[in-house]
Amino acid sequence: MENRKRRIVETAKKVLEEEGKAIISLKEKIGENFSKAVNLLLTTRGRVVLTGMGKSGLICKKIAATLSSTGTPAFFLHPADAIHGDLGMLKGDDTVIAISNSGETKEVLNIIPVIKSFGIPIIAITNDPTSSLAKLADISLYLGIEREACPLGLAPMTTTTATLALGDAIAAALMVEKGFKSEDFARYHPGGKLGIRLSKVKELMRKGEDVPVVSPETSIKDAIYEISSKKVGATLVVENGKLVGILTDGDLRRFFEKDGNIKAPVRDAMTISPKTIEEEEFAEKAIEKMEKYKITVLPVVDQKGNLKGIIHLHDILGRRF
Repeated sequence: MENRKRRIVETAKKVLEEEGKAIISLKEKIGENFSKAVNLLLTTRGRVVLTGMGKSGLICKKIAATLSSTGTPAFFLHPADAIHGDLGMLKGDDTVIAISNSGETKEVLNIIPVIKSFGIPIIAITNDPTSSLAKLADISLYLGIEREACPLGLAPMTTTTATLALGDAIAAALMVEKGFKSEDFARYHPGGKLGIRLSKVKELMRKGEDVPVVSPETSIKDAIYEISSKKVGATLVVENGKLVGILTDGDLRRFFEKDGNIKAPVRDAMTISPKTIEEEEFAEKAIEKMEKYKITVLPVVDQKGNLKGIIHLHDILGRRF
């Protein structure tokens, strides 16, 4: 049993070591052809179409997904389906990335002449620079993998890992050259926690009639009604359009613990100089502030202190009361 455990761990470590070395060795392959490929993709007015069979096809799907989510429209075209009609999905202003470890995959080679007849440029990713695919492509990227990490040296492991990493390198280079920013990423990921956290505060905040507002002279009694009706757990205190304080459930509790009068003005119980955030900030920063100061609501103001809105933790998490 101990020998088996040792063998399992050693096998896993060896695979990871070999694949890690393969990715590092790719650095030496990044040069003029890689730059040409990225520049071609930058000038592509249509989509980036990835095609490959088997394991290469699966890698194509992931690269296409990464490109699409980072500002470069892309999709996967199965070469076997392509030869039976799906070539009609291609447009003349597209660019094709064809992936084949051997560079001799029949299904891929069968569609290359048709793709070229459309005037569509082809980028090849292969492990054999002398292969048919490499010769037919306009630009060829070479992996240079000598051996698969598979214990038998047969199953695609190192080559698929290296291809995936190369695809990430292409996507990253395109992001930098296009000036792709966090807000752009958020636009392509509107769903889920990630998209919400990368949204701007102005896109999530409550404004207008949804914002609880009172003046410093409003009675505590009326302020309680405002807090209850707007269901944020606080009301903002505003004078001449500027934020001068905030009255929270906690402020009220502390006020009444000191025998506060319900008819007293809000200024007697409010917190002055509350924590705020500007509407152009990311929701991520709002969360950081809330966590740091252990609060659940932030007034939204401009640089002059004028009130713009209010944002609650639940708004950022996508759960309005």
